[in-house]
Amino acid sequence: MKIELIGKPEVIMSNPFSKHNYFGWPSVVKLSDGKIIAGASGFRLEHICPFGKGVIAYSQNAGKTFSPPISVIDTVLDDRDVGLCTFGDNGLIVTSFNNTRKMQRYHGRAHEEKRKNYIYSYLDSITDAEEDAAIGSNFRISFDGGVTFGKIHKSPVTSPHGPVELSDGTVLWVGSNFYRNNNVEDFDEYVAAYKIDTKTGKTEFVGRVPDITENGSILKACEPYMLELSDGSLICHIRTEPNFTTYQTISHDKGKTWSVPEKLLPDYGGAPCHLIEHSSGVLISLYGYRQAPYEIRAMFSTDGGKSWDKNYTIYANGVSGDLGYPCSVELDDGSILTVFYCKEDEYSPCVIMQQKWKIINDTDPT
Repeated sequence: MKIELIGKPEVIMSNPFSKHNYFGWPSVVKLSDGKIIAGASGFRLEHICPFGKGVIAYSQNAGKTFSPPISVIDTVLDDRDVGLCTFGDNGLIVTSFNNTRKMQRYHGRAHEEKRKNYIYSYLDSITDAEEDAAIGSNFRISFDGGVTFGKIHKSPVTSPHGPVELSDGTVLWVGSNFYRNNNVEDFDEYVAAYKIDTKTGKTEFVGRVPDITENGSILKACEPYMLELSDGSLICHIRTEPNFTTYQTISHDKGKTWSVPEKLLPDYGGAPCHLIEHSSGVLISLYGYRQAPYEIRAMFSTDGGKSWDKNYTIYANGVSGDLGYPCSVELDDGSILTVFYCKEDEYSPCVIMQQKWKIINDTDPT
């Protein structure tokens, strides 16, 4: 397999004239009319702060230009990791999650005094009732391609890139269990599948992925992404901690049962992943590599995920491990548009970037 980059990486979301100028954890989808929607957590101070909003931006020209980002999920808490899922003729689900004021205070304590006071004064303005109403893995549903949205619904699971519509019309969300004090208190993270009723926003449990163990210990399983293959099977890539790598599990019964997850990458080899099945039949999984030289990488499978050709570089940052969460769509010409977040240089905040590229299957005898 070979790849060819098309042009240079481009910034598609930023806010350079404000201190709220950090964007992270993007997703991207293409609607049936060809419009591309990118989502992210934006208008932040930094990686962890209480000001994040779930935003989306639109492109009507295959990613040549994007609209300014607009807020879709904006609770009183930090709305993070925006996922996108298209369904039906013109449906769109936008997902996010947040954490408690306790978690924000915990991470804000190390800031210099002015910034800490700024963060803490905002957190002090949030009431217990407001936090209880906002906290959770949240999602909103649009039936007009992201023009208007209904109320916020809650999900038992969360994932960076959201649910997926299956070929039978089922919207299935494979995610890790939501926990309100994540990164402050230890808890068991596991991965499970839930159906979403797009008419009511209600969720229904389908099945749970087996625990991931290494050397007799159960690893924390989080930030999965699931894709339905053309043969109807479901393939899911899962981030694990504390070894920041990727495992794979497969379901042949629409998410009710899953195979024992198998390790795809070495420890610290990269995560979390996003999967697409290219029109050529090649399965593509992209992931962030947070060791020097700090890259967005891809791996390819031509046998439905049984084996993988790994560690192709889509983007090399070279300055910071605060990057990753790639997500891709295939464009009409067969090329791929991948969005991700990173710093442009050592001193700048993170922005959302895109890179267009294409695959060249040099193993094809034709």
